[in-house]
Amino acid sequence: MSASTAPDAAPEAAAPTEPDPTGTPAPTETGATPTVAKTRHPWRWVISAVALILLAQFVHGLATNPGWDWPTFARYITAESVLSALRVTLELTAWGTALGFLLGTALAIARLSNNPVLRVIAWVYIWAFRSIPLIVQLLFWFNIAYLYRTLSVGIPFGPALFTFEVNGVISGFTAAVIGLALHQAAYSAEIIRAGFISVDAGQLEAAAALGIPRLRQFRTVVVPQAMRSILPNAANEVISLFKGTSIVSVMAIAELFYQVQVIYGRNGRVVPLLMVATVWYIVLTTALSVAQYYIERHYAKGAHRTPPPTPLQRAWRKLREVAEVGPAAPRGATR
Repeated sequence: MSASTAPDAAPEAAAPTEPDPTGTPAPTETGATPTVAKTRHPWRWVISAVALILLAQFVHGLATNPGWDWPTFARYITAESVLSALRVTLELTAWGTALGFLLGTALAIARLSNNPVLRVIAWVYIWAFRSIPLIVQLLFWFNIAYLYRTLSVGIPFGPALFTFEVNGVISGFTAAVIGLALHQAAYSAEIIRAGFISVDAGQLEAAAALGIPRLRQFRTVVVPQAMRSILPNAANEVISLFKGTSIVSVMAIAELFYQVQVIYGRNGRVVPLLMVATVWYIVLTTALSVAQYYIERHYAKGAHRTPPPTPLQRAWRKLREVAEVGPAAPRGATR
């Protein structure tokens, strides 16, 4: 008797495809990925259209409103008196920044030192100069001759080696530089101190274990890393100092804002002359912001092996891609 053959086993049912936990749509039986409907944001386009309309109205008002008096603006934007006053503003900013951050670095080191006398003196200086308004400090230095008509240099509590008149040494410009620098030093000291303490102490311990001298540790380990924290706030302080030089107009120093006031006091064209000062402040602040970007990018080399491309590099790369590949195909088109 022959053995009967077993009936063919029924084919197993295909297990249903489980959804991907990452959210990726599962492929269909034919292997094609289903089309995902794009999310539409109609209100985004409405808000963008309203913003563009308001911007267009503002630009139209700038171009057509006769009150702006653009011919007067064009005549004075490059006037010799304005450019000379702009040079004074830049000199005040440069001297105030250089001397302020130099003194601020010394104050920051004094606050971080182990010497209690230096720590207290640095703290009192920062407290005092951050408490007194800048205009009060400027007027004080401008009128310093009322307190000290002569100054002498010599042995402390002893004979003077030579004496000089204060009015012959401290001019209005010098008083402005002193006031701006001392005011700037109080703020820059705290910025620099914050950058120093942001460096991990373990790196200093590792450098000391390798036998690196303390001065070299400060120069090669602390400063490059601290600059990443110092630069953004320091750049803000420089920009604030650049705009704050307009306060020295109370001392009758012919900086940009003072010169603009003199000119519109003669011809009565207030708005176009204020626009002259505004445009120059915007142009130079933009230049400072660009310099800040490249300096920060330089000190970011330790955090990024390959620094991100600059805006000019990205634009140049995009132009080369367009030149090599051609304009992008429209949506829905096939090649």
